[in-house]
Amino acid sequence: MQIEFKATQREGQGSSASRRLRRAGQVPGIIYGGDVAATPITMDHNEMYHLLNKEAFHASVLTVELDGKKQTVVLRDTQWHAYKPQVLHIDFQRVDATHKIHLKVPLHFVNGENSPAVKLGGGMISHVINELDVQCLPGDLPEFIEVDLGNLEADQSIHASQVKLPKGVELVTHGDADPVIVTVLKTKGEAAAEEGAEG
Repeated sequence: MQIEFKATQREGQGSSASRRLRRAGQVPGIIYGGDVAATPITMDHNEMYHLLNKEAFHASVLTVELDGKKQTVVLRDTQWHAYKPQVLHIDFQRVDATHKIHLKVPLHFVNGENSPAVKLGGGMISHVINELDVQCLPGDLPEFIEVDLGNLEADQSIHASQVKLPKGVELVTHGDADPVIVTVLKTKGEAAAEEGAEG
């Protein structure tokens, strides 16, 4: 999915300049990374607000048209107002097609309702993690990673290392951790039936 948006280089710096921009319906931001100096930018608030509500915007290589020239970037950070639906600041990082990037990618769970854990065991599937840390070349970045729960049994969990990753995508692990992504919870009725059987 190609996502493109427009930005203009920002002249004024500092909090008062940022406040003026926000009052004018603009959101300040910055593009950094690569061998170019960080560039302060400004974007249309409404456009960015709607883009930030799209899952793909958070896990895609984006194209920003900055004063007529296109650059590829990824979203790195967003600051929101404490209680208003207002974006205060957005950070983007430049990406280069030949260098790997590190990003969180959302997980899409499929076939959970057809799994033996739910159909036969009467269990309830709990999603412990909804995104994975991955690294890959920008061209290999998936919008999401699908996790098939069709074979999940009542006493099983799925760990990050068991997820089938698209070609060219590697899992980024922190230390020796292999976090649980999905686990099956016993429903009250099932737990009571087991207790009854034991009694």
